[in-house]
Amino acid sequence: MVDFSSLTKGDVVAEETFHLTRDNLVRYAGASGDFNPIHYRDDIAQSVGLPGVLAHGMLTMGLAVQPVSNWVGDPARIVDYQVRFTRPVLVDGATGADVTVTATVGALEEDTQIARIDLTAKYNDETVLGKAQVRVTLA
Repeated sequence: MVDFSSLTKGDVVAEETFHLTRDNLVRYAGASGDFNPIHYRDDIAQSVGLPGVLAHGMLTMGLAVQPVSNWVGDPARIVDYQVRFTRPVLVDGATGADVTVTATVGALEEDTQIARIDLTAKYNDETVLGKAQVRVTLA
């Protein structure tokens, strides 16, 4: 388990890159029940003014928290998680898309032993989630 006293604001505690493919999007659609064709058909996505197929926002959100879950060792230690969707992740049919997540200690609450972990999720060097924060209990 992570030792609260070993943490300092600004510490990078995890970093991971996730490669998304159209297969991932179809599988996620099946698991989530979100079968909106903008997540798997270029023609439909383009017909509504999008540049191409987009990853599900909730898929991106789920991937972004995974490095924190791995770092803390127990997903039950996550007590709060919030994000704002700021940019879409376009998933090319041939090359897919890479989303890189960096988790940094943003604040430490001594009395509760809760660490706020700030997430930066980037696709093509642009941030795709805003104010992405995870609170984890380390007590």
